[in-house]
Amino acid sequence: MSDEMIVRYCAPTLAGMKTGNMFTYHFENLSELCNTMRRLNTLFREKGVRVLPLRYQKNSALIYLYRPSKLSKDLEDDMARNILRECGYCMTSPQSLIRNLMTRLNSCDAFPHEIGLFLGYPPEDVLGFIQNQARGYKCVGYWKVYGDEEKAKKIFERYKRCTSTYCRCYMKGSSIERLTVAV
Repeated sequence: MSDEMIVRYCAPTLAGMKTGNMFTYHFENLSELCNTMRRLNTLFREKGVRVLPLRYQKNSALIYLYRPSKLSKDLEDDMARNILRECGYCMTSPQSLIRNLMTRLNSCDAFPHEIGLFLGYPPEDVLGFIQNQARGYKCVGYWKVYGDEEKAKKIFERYKRCTSTYCRCYMKGSSIERLTVAV
């Protein structure tokens, strides 16, 4: 896995602006995947970032790069907790919630709609997506917006600027470790 790929797909999380990002990574064998996860977790440990393969099929893995402290804070929200409860999650710890998500990802072909809560999406938008079956949204950017459209547009613009800036800095020689903010 190239550091460039991580910067391109995860810049807002690396910058400490977002809870998490997900992307697909193609690997040669399971040993390569494990070695990559180990390298990245060692690199990011001091920065408060974790990397996990949530699901893998054949030689492809869904990678979750996230900030555990931000996820814990996000999941304290009453609406977020209610959504997860309704979806059958065991509400003991963020780690158990991630294990529940992994189980759900591996037991069905489609993405579970509550996945947005693990990425830092507003709970009202996740709930709106679930209730409206992905229709009737106000606008779309990094997610479909059912709540505060103006606030979401500002966030989308911040994420877009962050990604552009991080990609530019990486191409000019900044390391992924230097680009990752300690939060």
